[in-house]
Parts: sequence; C-alpha cells; structure tokens
Amino acid sequence: MDRVQTQRQATKSARRAPPVVKARPRPCSPRAVLTLLALIGVTPPACAAEVLRLAVSTTPLCLPIYVADKLNYFADEGLQLQLQEVVGGYRAMQALLEGQADLATASETVLVFNSFKSKQFVVLGGIASSNTDSKLVVRAGANITQWQDLHSKRVGSVLGAASHYFLDTSLLAAGVDPKALNLIQAQPERMAGLLKQGDLDAVAIWEPFPFRILQAVPGSRVLPSRISYRLSFNLVASQALKGLRDQDLARLLKALQRAERFIAEKPVQAQALLQERLKLDKEFVDWIWPSYQYRLSLDQALLSSLEAQARWAQREGHVSGERPANYLSLVYSKPLRQVEPAAVSLIE
Repeated sequence: MDRVQTQRQATKSARRAPPVVKARPRPCSPRAVLTLLALIGVTPPACAAEVLRLAVSTTPLCLPIYVADKLNYFADEGLQLQLQEVVGGYRAMQALLEGQADLATASETVLVFNSFKSKQFVVLGGIASSNTDSKLVVRAGANITQWQDLHSKRVGSVLGAASHYFLDTSLLAAGVDPKALNLIQAQPERMAGLLKQGDLDAVAIWEPFPFRILQAVPGSRVLPSRISYRLSFNLVASQALKGLRDQDLARLLKALQRAERFIAEKPVQAQALLQERLKLDKEFVDWIWPSYQYRLSLDQALLSSLEAQARWAQREGHVSGERPANYLSLVYSKPLRQVEPAAVSLIE
C-alpha cells in the first residue's frame, strides 16, 4: 500500500508541475542579417533589405529622382525607398548627418561646408548640373543696377549653400569685397516677404525661388553675373552604407539611369511630371529647362570644384576645423562603376 500511495503522490506532483517552456531565439534585426550576409560574402535578396530613406531637395535638379519614383523604377529594381522632401540640399544633408536619412541630395558647396564638420558621408555621383540655377534678385527702389552697388546693402542668402558661393564669387569678379555687404542669413521661404517689406535689398538663392520672387515682388529683377559657375547636384550616402549596401546603392543608381534616359527621350512628359511634382508654372519650366543637364557622373571636375570651394570657404572665414586631406576620400565610385563605368572619370 505504501508503494502504491507513493506512486500516486508522485503522479499528482508531476501533474501540478508547470510545463517546461523552451526559450525562443530572439529574431535578428534586418540590419544585423544584412551585416552578417555582407561579412560572409553573400549578396542579400532585395526583399531582405531595410527601407532606405532619401532626403531629397525640392528643386528641378532632382527631377531624375521624381521620375524614378513616379514611374516605379525604384520598385522595379527591388528597392524599398522612402523619399523625404525638404527645401534645400543643406537641409537634406542635415537630415543625413543627424541620422534621419540614409541618403541625401546636395550641391558641392553644401558638401564642402559639411566636410569641415563630419566625414560620415560619401558622394555616389552627380545627378544633374546647371550654370544658371543660382541668381541674385534685387528689389525695386534699392538703387542696385550693378554688383558694385551692393556695397553696404542688406543681402539675404542661405549661408553654406551654392547660392552663397555664387554670391561671393560674383562679387569678387566685380571687384567687390564680400565683407562690404550686410550679409544676412535668410530662409528661402521668407525671402519674397522680406524683399517686399523692404527688410532686404537683394537675395541670392536657387531656383525655383528667383522665379517665384519675381512674380511676388513687383519691380524685382535678376542682376546678371559675369561669372561662369556650374553647379553640380549630387547623390550622397551615409558612410555606414558603404560596403554594406553596395547592391542597393547600385540598384538606386540603375533606377536613376533609367530616369535620365526617360528625360532625354521624352522631355515633354518629363517637364509635365516636374511641373506637377513641384507645383510649378509651365512658364517657369519652359524658362529653366534648357539650363539643366541630367546625367550621372563622377569626374575630376567635381573634385576640383570641392577643392576650390574649400579654399574659398577657409580664406573667407566661413568655416573652422579641419578639411579632408583629399576630397577623393569622400567619394565612393564602386556602385556607379558597376552601373555605368563610362560615367566615372576620376583619377584615383
């Protein structure tokens, strides 16, 4: 009897014991998976990739991105791309460096100014260029008919942007010391109002703002510049993507390659898409269209421009800190070489 009772008690205790729960392995994050695949030399499938966040400036210079987005070229390449539209390449670069974006679009001037603050970005290639994108708009009644008249005038600009470089070099070409101006940092969205109220005498800014200011401020006009400044607009990536997301970067460039082909072959449709995307007047699109060139590129001219603008920024006291020993260190040509080798003419 004692043996039987002991067995029954053992059986009851077993029934009351909590079930054994096997610990489930914690799932790896997509970034951890991609890192592991990269380390062992396996190309990850497109579906495994994390979303790439692209901070894109709302400018006609970014038309290839808008075309690729509208026509689903990014999706066709297997990319999950999230566009974050901002006003100005300086804001796009800020988003990238603050970790709010993985990629950005910016002029070479913005790249130079940021290169004194951070080295955590790489240039993948130029996507567009223009020799008339930045302009100086003067208000009526400011008594400005030539660049020499800007002495002591209140001039608004976005410091550290391409229009700032355009303003300074135009003044120097006219024999005017840029320090002779009352240069005021002004946000693009407020410039028309500041001119209209008489708080500024002139503004240096990029398109489409000059066109809009001319429409909004009676009597305002563009002051012609004698310099030949060719602005390049570039696709920039976080340094963290280099090597880890090369295939995705190549897919992105392939989509932009298709978009630039579409722009060249179907300009009327491309202009209509630009007009719709940025809510522009057809008159403006017709006006600026001939001055834009849409072509993927990584050439020596970009490096020369970066070097020249870095020297200008240091000489004029616009920056502090150390610049890169060689701007080639901030260029990553591998993805573009894979997509369009002829577009890369760097001396590396």
